[in-house]
Amino acid sequence: MDSNYTVLARKYRSQDFKSLIGQDVLVKTLTTAINTGRIAHAYIFTGIRGTGKTSTARILAKALNCLSSDGPTAEPCGVCENCRAIAAGQHIDVMEIDAASHTGVDNMRDILDAAQYRPTNGRYKVYIIDEVHMLSTSAFNALLKTLEEPPAHVIFILATTEIRKVPVTILSRCQRFDLVRVPVETLKKHFAWIAEQEKIELSDAANELLARAADGSVRDGLSLLDQAIAQTGGHVDEKSVLDMLKRADRGVVVNFMETLLSGDTAAALQKADEIYTNGADLAMLLTDMMEWTHWATRMHPAIHAGEVVNSPYTADQREQIKKINTKISLNTLSRIWQVMVAAVPEMQASGNQKQCFDMLIVRLMHIADMPSVNEILKKQQTRETSSAAPVKPTVAPQAQKTVSINSADDLAKALQESKEILLYSYYTSNIEVVEIIDGTLKYFDRRGDADFAHKMAAWLKDKTGHEWSLEKMQESQNTHTITEQKKEELEADPLVASAMDLFADAEIVGVK
Repeated sequence: MDSNYTVLARKYRSQDFKSLIGQDVLVKTLTTAINTGRIAHAYIFTGIRGTGKTSTARILAKALNCLSSDGPTAEPCGVCENCRAIAAGQHIDVMEIDAASHTGVDNMRDILDAAQYRPTNGRYKVYIIDEVHMLSTSAFNALLKTLEEPPAHVIFILATTEIRKVPVTILSRCQRFDLVRVPVETLKKHFAWIAEQEKIELSDAANELLARAADGSVRDGLSLLDQAIAQTGGHVDEKSVLDMLKRADRGVVVNFMETLLSGDTAAALQKADEIYTNGADLAMLLTDMMEWTHWATRMHPAIHAGEVVNSPYTADQREQIKKINTKISLNTLSRIWQVMVAAVPEMQASGNQKQCFDMLIVRLMHIADMPSVNEILKKQQTRETSSAAPVKPTVAPQAQKTVSINSADDLAKALQESKEILLYSYYTSNIEVVEIIDGTLKYFDRRGDADFAHKMAAWLKDKTGHEWSLEKMQESQNTHTITEQKKEELEADPLVASAMDLFADAEIVGVK
């Protein structure tokens, strides 16, 4: 192989807005802004790796400094001195800065000091700061003022994969563009075109696998294609890509899931052994099983989603999934999805993936066999109906016995018997009963508890069965409380009086 070989991701890097794939909104906005002269002083591009953030920044730098026109152009020529120097990363006025290795405030000050000088060869000085979220807090703060009001000849272009780590103060000073994941169909067309340019045989099935494995990243997909070409010598087919990715064929995954949901544990474990022996990565197989569960759920008749033609399965495989769906419920699919999601970190942490995967299969099969909550309730209701004993005649509960209260002592006794300790204690210690007849209580409250009347009225109604009227006197009637009455009775008792005489200064401190 030529020692100067350039990998596909660099060789076919987008050089103008027309060749930038999958970012139609971004391209339209930037070209319109350039054509109308509405060029912002700062841009920030964000998105996953390999979607074209740095490439877009370079194309924008070309558009601003291309010598093919008297001003910025949306169609840079790519052949003038400035365009070629920018494409090679050698233009003196276009600085590409890796924020990961220039994180400090001193680095940022050097950049900002140099920004004050006018460009040497171009119209604009363009600062492309890649992975800008790696800058320190001090570096961000140093950038703020210049980013808001830079010199007229300076354009800042920031790029990041983690936009949430960029301070809001920076974002508010930039025009933000979110680069989307490139669709699978767009990637397939791009890979097929590159295969044609490279005179490589690329089958449709292999192209489909590579495009889906790229997960929306052009660079990831081209790196995989480069690896597949190196592995096969230029004849890239489905089998070689599956071997390279350590993935099982989707037909194999569909058949495996059908066996798994059939309830035959021995057959499912044997199938897993075969797939593992053939070299499949079990973590990748779990991912494929989750993909199958997702699409089977989307295709389930209970959802009424219609024909799902954008699924990664062939027409025959979709028909097979539909037949499986007639035998399983949506609830079952939901349960096995939850178990598989929980198994992902288990597989990553496990020292032996095969053992972990086997145990996952057993768990999935038991989960699949479990009846739904509705089925359990229906069975329970059926069981209760069939085994119900003859209904016994209902016996009306006896009416609660009512208490007759005609004196202060009756009230105290009733409170004590009903174990209303707090109300009993307050009543016997602080309440002077002036008059009490069935239905009316006149009293004086020595402590003036505002809640006493409410609590006592509620308790009296509950115990006597009718409403009571509680009248609070404003002045003491010089009557005794229940405790004071008991104390007087004790003091008058001859035995107590004799005991008191035996001890000097003795007194009764409480009556219980």
